[in-house]
Amino acid sequence: MPENPLQVIMDEDSELFTLLENTRELAFAEGGIPLKYKLLIAMSLDAANGSVDGMKFLAIQAMQAGATKEEVMQAIRITQYIFGVGSVYTASNALKDVF
Repeated sequence: MPENPLQVIMDEDSELFTLLENTRELAFAEGGIPLKYKLLIAMSLDAANGSVDGMKFLAIQAMQAGATKEEVMQAIRITQYIFGVGSVYTASNALKDVF
């Protein structure tokens, strides 16, 4: 897995990092929606926002949680439908080293 994208924050402002970790733990807590789908949703939002590194990191996590390549691509189709073709370019850049 790639280095934590928040490594600099972790090293330089542990209080802020702790706040971010607590928020992440709340968002991805067990119950309700299965973890792989939560990660696919987050991945889609990063694609929509143009975050190549975030999308890549979340795609890897989603697949480690059991998502298939087909599920990742279906999530990108939905993202493209709502947010447009820019999200597909972000996804393509993010996934070229993942698939």
